[in-house]
Amino acid sequence: MATGVWISLILYFALMLAIGFYAWRKSTSSSEEYMLGGRNLSPAVAALSAGASDMSGWLLLGLPGALYASGLVEAWIGIGLFVGAFINWIVVAPRLREQTERYDNSLTIPEFLANRFPSKAIALRTVSAVIIVVFFAVYTASGLVAGGKLFTSAFGGLIHVPSMSEYSVGVWLTLIIVLTYTVVGGFLAVSLTDFVQGCIMMIALILMPIVVLFGSGGGGYAQASHTLAGVDPNFLSWTHGLTIIGFFSAVTWGLGYFGQPHIIVRFMAVRSVSEVPKARNIGMTWMFISLAGAISLGVFGRAYAVRNGLNVDDPETIFIVLADLLFNPLITGFLYAALLAAIMSTISSQLLVSSSSLTEDFYRLFLHKEASERESVLIGRLSVLLVGIIAAFIARNPNSQVLGLVSHAWAGFGAAFGPLMILSLTWRRMSGTGAVAGLVAGAVTVIFWISMGWDSSFLGGPGVYEIIPGFIMGWIAIFVVSLITETQGEYRAIEANS
Repeated sequence: MATGVWISLILYFALMLAIGFYAWRKSTSSSEEYMLGGRNLSPAVAALSAGASDMSGWLLLGLPGALYASGLVEAWIGIGLFVGAFINWIVVAPRLREQTERYDNSLTIPEFLANRFPSKAIALRTVSAVIIVVFFAVYTASGLVAGGKLFTSAFGGLIHVPSMSEYSVGVWLTLIIVLTYTVVGGFLAVSLTDFVQGCIMMIALILMPIVVLFGSGGGGYAQASHTLAGVDPNFLSWTHGLTIIGFFSAVTWGLGYFGQPHIIVRFMAVRSVSEVPKARNIGMTWMFISLAGAISLGVFGRAYAVRNGLNVDDPETIFIVLADLLFNPLITGFLYAALLAAIMSTISSQLLVSSSSLTEDFYRLFLHKEASERESVLIGRLSVLLVGIIAAFIARNPNSQVLGLVSHAWAGFGAAFGPLMILSLTWRRMSGTGAVAGLVAGAVTVIFWISMGWDSSFLGGPGVYEIIPGFIMGWIAIFVVSLITETQGEYRAIEANS
């Protein structure tokens, strides 16, 4: 590999580690600092941290790969995500920021739910923590798969480890780097690195499509359209072959935003409720630019590959292939860093949220209720290591698809926590029993739907994305069970915190 690539990557790694140690020296003395950065994130850091932790390796690998393979019709996923994220900032963000502090300064989503519904506190904390750890292990694995694919495609043949494939080396190297700054610096390190990584990702997604379309071998928009028409006359159609089920399966990705703990925890850490609108505007601008870049990369990357006779075996590696082919080694290294940024920003956020749940909702709840702040931070760091190792085990199959793993975990969280978060923040008649019922119904429906294969084929037709039945069942369970079991005790808890 060219020296310039290594220079860019080494500088990137050094910057991430430096931020981690800066955060360690600044604020990791208490649980609130380690898990929420002291609730003192600026709007820009909170917004880009939420965006970068959301847009994992699928933004530069999975989404462009889907568009590369199937055409513009796959862009409905991005549209659904954009709309869902915007509503999430409007409905959930300000209420969650205000209520988590009001309800006994809750540091995690399970702790907030327990404080909001004290009659079912232990059940809510336990069930939600189990769901968080299980689905985040799968979600984190998707990021490690992306890291393994990057290493195999870009760095293959350069590093040999006995008894380990190139893919496995990539998985473990990605994990080790993320673990280093996450374990050391906690939430502040994760948020600051996310901010930097979000900037890198956005620049890469502006630069790459422009060069692919207008650089040497690109031919411009007219030529790209002509080339794609030769591949498939309907490649640039938004609707060709799109069924009603397919449309809803794509756009309902946006439902997942309401229940993603690693995203909504950023809302809890903004400096004040009054700064949420500013964070929303920054975050949505970043998201629009990034999604437009990823969609353009997949579409015009296909045109470039056809025009120039490129053989792309795995569509999810189109970003890596073009980065290596089209740019100066220093820029190529920067683009690889952007991909690593997308991967690492999400992994670090997921590991930290999993760690927070294991610490606050298992260790301090069942094993050592009087644990000191120092002990809690130590347990949090050990929990990060544990979840990371489990995720690496799940990611051991090099044939895993990034988008597939993400879609399952995204649906699991969206169905389990989405209806729960919306209703707990907006509906005063919701009961603790209804909250538990919604958690279980949403998660179980998703798992059952996937196990039956109905996400791939339903009643002989195309598959139905599992978040749809999961979200509906979760919402119904909360509504019906709450009406049956509502108690004045829950009302008094609400009034006491008003």
